Amino acid sequence: MGNVIRGGSASNKVNAENPDSAMKGSDDDIVVVIDDYPAMEISEPIYRMGEKLRVIAQEAYWWRVRSVETGKENYIPNSHVVRVYHGWLFEGVGRQKAEELLLLPGNRVGSFLVRESTSERGLYSLSVKHRAVKHYRIFRLDNSWYYITPKLTFQCLEDMINHYSDCADGLCCTLTTPCLSGKTETPDLNPGPPPVVMRHNFDWNKVDRTQLVSTDSHSDNMVSYGVRNSIAAYLSFSGQEDPNQPRADRRKKKSRSVYAIPEHRNANTEYEEDF
Repeated sequence: MGNVIRGGSASNKVNAENPDSAMKGSDDDIVVVIDDYPAMEISEPIYRMGEKLRVIAQEAYWWRVRSVETGKENYIPNSHVVRVYHGWLFEGVGRQKAEELLLLPGNRVGSFLVRESTSERGLYSLSVKHRAVKHYRIFRLDNSWYYITPKLTFQCLEDMINHYSDCADGLCCTLTTPCLSGKTETPDLNPGPPPVVMRHNFDWNKVDRTQLVSTDSHSDNMVSYGVRNSIAAYLSFSGQEDPNQPRADRRKKKSRSVYAIPEHRNANTEYEEDF
């Protein structure tokens, strides 16, 4: 992959004349809100800063958009949004706005974005969230390769991001996720009452022994089947007989192996098997 990343929406002619335009692939209909619209002092915002929108139609100053998260459709001034490519390349975002976006809830240590210079095309900076937001200038060689430190050069921005996602290699930390890539779920303010668990009220002192040792799962017994099964297993291993078990069944123990540890063990202790 060369410095030019071919996008499905760009023509070959445009790619040849402006390599940077080819870096912006088919996801160029995704924008991010950089300012609440409308502002809080006017009314409750329809779209909030950091929300991702999909552009449906562009009508000069006003764009019709649909929220990626909620599906809400409306119009928004194009001055309130910026285009995002590859999930991390933000077009025309300044240093201060990059910090505001990275400090929004949902971003974690290592969240990052690459921002294109607002003054000169082809110049980029990498902004990374750490203890504070760190900024790194991305330089460009005459052969169009990119680097942050001269000892490491990359043929394209994607190669650079992939490298620093594997190791920090001089940055404040390893790159983890693109800015605003995590989906923030709206908390349920009315979760409703907790489920009610019905329990039998009974007195253990009044429980018959036959109810404790019965392993019939279909009987109407107040003691749970799991408790009864555990008691029956204990009686079996301890050598006590189940009073509900027929005598014929009590003799059918040929396939069970019981391991007993002798009270006095020595160096030649052996386990006795009863077949």
